Amino acid sequence: MKILITNGRVMDPRSNTDGRLDVLIEGTKIRGLYPEGGGPEADRVIDASGCIVIPGLVDMHTHLREPGFEYKETIKSGTMAAVKGGFTTVCCMPNTNPVNDTMAVTRFIIEKALKEGCCAVYPIGAITKGLKGEELAELEMLARTGCIAFSDDGRPVTDSLIMRRALEYSKIFNMPVISHCEDLKLSEGGVMNEGFVSTIVGLKGIPNAAEDIMVARDLLLADLTGGRLHIAHVSTEGAVELIRNAKHRGVKVTAETCPHYFTLTDESLVSYDTNFKVNPPVRGVKDVEAVRRGLKDGTIDAIATDHAPHHVDDKNVEFDRAAFGISGLETAFSLGLRLVAEGILDLMQLIRKMTVIPSEIMKINSGVLSEGADADIAVINMHKKYRVDSSAFLSKGRNTPFDRWTLEGVVEKTISRGKVYEWD
Repeated sequence: MKILITNGRVMDPRSNTDGRLDVLIEGTKIRGLYPEGGGPEADRVIDASGCIVIPGLVDMHTHLREPGFEYKETIKSGTMAAVKGGFTTVCCMPNTNPVNDTMAVTRFIIEKALKEGCCAVYPIGAITKGLKGEELAELEMLARTGCIAFSDDGRPVTDSLIMRRALEYSKIFNMPVISHCEDLKLSEGGVMNEGFVSTIVGLKGIPNAAEDIMVARDLLLADLTGGRLHIAHVSTEGAVELIRNAKHRGVKVTAETCPHYFTLTDESLVSYDTNFKVNPPVRGVKDVEAVRRGLKDGTIDAIATDHAPHHVDDKNVEFDRAAFGISGLETAFSLGLRLVAEGILDLMQLIRKMTVIPSEIMKINSGVLSEGADADIAVINMHKKYRVDSSAFLSKGRNTPFDRWTLEGVVEKTISRGKVYEWD
């Protein structure tokens, strides 16, 4: 089947394309780009008037929960949420049950995604067996089976020697080690950012130092080993500065942040709404400003969602007992557009940080809109506003702090491997 997308503004960061073009899709591939109105006849024509036509978004940090926590999310529901948000590629973290630390679990995820997934799914393998931080997983076997990175996300690798060995392996496999930077002793019992607000609301805080100390350690280990380090969900001013300095020294480090870290501050938690509870926590104003500067100057390479869906029962409890996490796939791009509106990033920079850069970090063939590439495309009405309604999420996780927010940027259609997903 041939599909022609016409009348849209085509933007592809990889080729620096930005113009009014027609895009021809045949089967699962992009067959050509033509001057507007010059495309060939097709079986279906998609009118993208008023929209940008961009590569499908790439989320390098997603929790799909399956296997083991299907009551929170499944590969099917998580990838449905992904395409609703304009994502055509997701990389899923290993904190499942059982943990993705064996070939069998990796194969299960890959096969399940091929059967039931709405978009491409790339598994991330555990650094340590059972995410316990005590013994390296069989990294070579995980890489051979299809894992594209290693992480113990949800927990840090506290043993410095084990982290050193993982980074040494990352050189051999040319695969990133994704670090969840948290000093567990400093953060123990904490449920929000430590500061004035935590004192006022009477909740135990997590200090910035809990993140900064582990970022500093991992940067030193990356410098020592020459390994490929990626820092997940950067949230503090100190972490941004440490990463900036390390990059200037030539350390092989990349970093991501998430929409909640450049959108929210800890003042939001005066409501005691558990949907604001996330790890690392949303921080203070200075941290938000630092994260934004880091995005602007390239210190922070990518924007990821850290999509962490939970069942309502995991959140509808006392704040101290509630689970950490935000369901982020369906609002990420719209929140990113707020950076464009405020002059932090231009539109092409935002798209780059959500497509080509995460693809390059993960060494996957995604995030491209050009002839011969996979037909992974998002058609987004930039100026159309909508009211976030978590009850209408396609994800099983309705845990979002952005419920009832009015945002701009509606994903009208997502094309994943040539299949068109669209919503009213």
